[in-house]
Amino acid sequence: MAYVIAQPCADVKDKSCIDECPVDCIYEGGRALYIHPDECVDCGACEPVCPVEAIYFEDDVPVDWGDHRGSNAAFFAELGSPGGAGALGALTHDSALVESLPQAVIPS
Repeated sequence: MAYVIAQPCADVKDKSCIDECPVDCIYEGGRALYIHPDECVDCGACEPVCPVEAIYFEDDVPVDWGDHRGSNAAFFAELGSPGGAGALGALTHDSALVESLPQAVIPS
């Protein structure tokens, strides 16, 4: 796994990163987006377009946000490797870490 999506994405899901990903490895969960650890090719195209700065190289995720590296991997535990997010569309589940976060209040 090269890149992960961390806490700032929860309840935001801007999706700019999805448009930039050349391999379609960013999946939409119920409250956050997730990068598939086996499908990511470490290109980094997603990182600069994230408006909430939620995408980090796996070793650079701030520790005070918890284990988002494990959270991204856990999201795919049952899903496996479908080979691209586009065919699946939005999913309704999230990792346990994201589910445990307080619901964010997003200004409209």
